[in-house]
Amino acid sequence: MAHGISAYLGNAWMDALGNATSFSVAQPYVKLHTQDPGTAGTANPTTETTRKAVSFSAASAGALTSDADISWTNITGNQDATHFTCWDNISAGNLTVSLTLAS
Repeated sequence: MAHGISAYLGNAWMDALGNATSFSVAQPYVKLHTQDPGTAGTANPTTETTRKAVSFSAASAGALTSDADISWTNITGNQDATHFTCWDNISAGNLTVSLTLAS
């Protein structure tokens, strides 16, 4: 089980803080999973595997909240999304975060 920031993101943040390298994600993308996505973020995807673009309001009190609804229309009725992953590209790219969905 791997929840939280990925090694890729942790290293990028540390390099930005300690080595004056720049880091940004131009557009984050979210993918849903029916169970834990695993360390690579690719296990247990829902039937709709397309990553969706997401935008966020400014972080506050240690939290980052999406500022617009995201719709998945092709998930079968018997699937419950329990986890999500965030990526820095719509396909391929780098896993940034893996977390459990809050209800």
